[in-house]
Amino acid sequence: MFFSNRKSLIAVFAITLLALPASGIAEEEVFGMAVLPGAKAGDLTLAPCEIYLEGDDQHYPGDCGTLVVPENRNSTKSRFIALPVRRIKSLDDNSLEPIFWFEGGPGSPNINLYPTDGILQRHDFVMVGYRGIDGEVALECSEIGDAIRAVESDYLGDSALVTYGTAAADCSNRIKAAGIDLDGYSINQTIDDMEDARVAMGYGKINLFGNSYGTRVEMIYQWRYPESIHRVVLVAVNPPGRFVWDPLHTEMQLRQYAALCAEDAHCSARTTDLITTMQDVSNNMPASWMGISVDAASVRLITFISFMESLQLPDVPVPMNGPAAIDMWLDAAEGDASGMALVSLLTPLVLPSIGERGHFLAMGGSAVDYIDPTRHYKTEFTMPGTTIGAPFSLFVWALTQGWDYTNDQSPAEVQPSDIETLLVSGNLDFSTPMEFSRDELLPYLSRGHQVVLKNFGHTETFWNSQPEARARLLNTFFDSGEVDDSLYLYQPLIFDVDTSWGSLARMLFALTIFILAVLVLLVGMLARKVIKIG
Repeated sequence: MFFSNRKSLIAVFAITLLALPASGIAEEEVFGMAVLPGAKAGDLTLAPCEIYLEGDDQHYPGDCGTLVVPENRNSTKSRFIALPVRRIKSLDDNSLEPIFWFEGGPGSPNINLYPTDGILQRHDFVMVGYRGIDGEVALECSEIGDAIRAVESDYLGDSALVTYGTAAADCSNRIKAAGIDLDGYSINQTIDDMEDARVAMGYGKINLFGNSYGTRVEMIYQWRYPESIHRVVLVAVNPPGRFVWDPLHTEMQLRQYAALCAEDAHCSARTTDLITTMQDVSNNMPASWMGISVDAASVRLITFISFMESLQLPDVPVPMNGPAAIDMWLDAAEGDASGMALVSLLTPLVLPSIGERGHFLAMGGSAVDYIDPTRHYKTEFTMPGTTIGAPFSLFVWALTQGWDYTNDQSPAEVQPSDIETLLVSGNLDFSTPMEFSRDELLPYLSRGHQVVLKNFGHTETFWNSQPEARARLLNTFFDSGEVDDSLYLYQPLIFDVDTSWGSLARMLFALTIFILAVLVLLVGMLARKVIKIG
């Protein structure tokens, strides 16, 4: 039967589906990242440059250069490393407090920016590269990608989990053997890099702005250096302990989707009870479609990742969002496993491409989220009776079993702050659920405010929805400390998705059959020509 070997067609699917657009900034002048002879800790070298922001499609005057920092601030024998620094200058001569940016991840570079939303009008915007991913030292872990691609089936089975831990151990050993001091790669020392940059630039108080993992860094920054901080904006908030995704909370969030499904004409026509339907499929997972095996672990992993966002992103050819995941499960319930088969086929491509794993493990390992000796993580993550469990937590936990953690742990408990702080959350964000920031962080903020955006998912939903409302919210808070979410309108979920896993699978299946048919025809024509010549 066609496609009996699922790996034989991975290249075709990868070329077709994973040509995702790049994001970030590009500069007209490239600045070196090496530490120059005689450099000292805290040295900052800047030169005028123009910075091009893809989201705005224009150039901004700024400064580009490098910051010299100790690789391990806790060692007197530490070498120095260089980090990139980019500053976009305020368009107003009478600028207000500068804004320092904190990207999500871990595993994503911090020399990156989403739409500026007008904040450049009155604020300098500063991006200091993250140690371990930006600059001269990149904690890349090709071993982990190789381990994932080597798994034949059951990507969360015991054998696969051991393989991931071994790969992480091999990576950390190789990095240390190359002379890199892993003990220096922590959230605390990342924050000290930002503080060094603030001092070197001559700034007084600064604003902090970031999303997802970046909000964890911001939180700890304001606890450690409160005298340096003016205002803080946290988008998709991740308080201490919440790098771990809880299966029971995920189940509760699925029930929010079930309620919305029941109110939607398209979705409710396909199921009278979304949770029951998904549980029935989970308990009777289809085996294959057109000879392509369905891997239950892959389906649950990609389903959870998809539920992080609540809408289809523009220019992204794969449907990584909650409604599309529901569509895939409802297709399976109706006897069409094509979407689940495609997801299973793509898992060895999708998983290795999610962030830089060395930086992910180093920064995650400088928090105590996965290294609490009193917890039985694997038991928690494989809890019976839940629809999808905690597949991504299980995957991350497996990696942590092999990584060599730093001794420089960041705070494990929330600390009080009287700094003006804005929390922005989506109520359908499976990555950083709004309940955790509301219940675990907000009570400690004497001047804190939370805006909950209905039917919003994680960061990409925020950055790709209602730009005028977003600009009003951000500019008003940074400029005055007031919270103005008045322009936000109700954003309904679209369960009748334009791009679905099933439609992609069927289209690619038909395309592959066509290509094979053309090849057979060409081979036949060539054979007849050879026979005639003979």
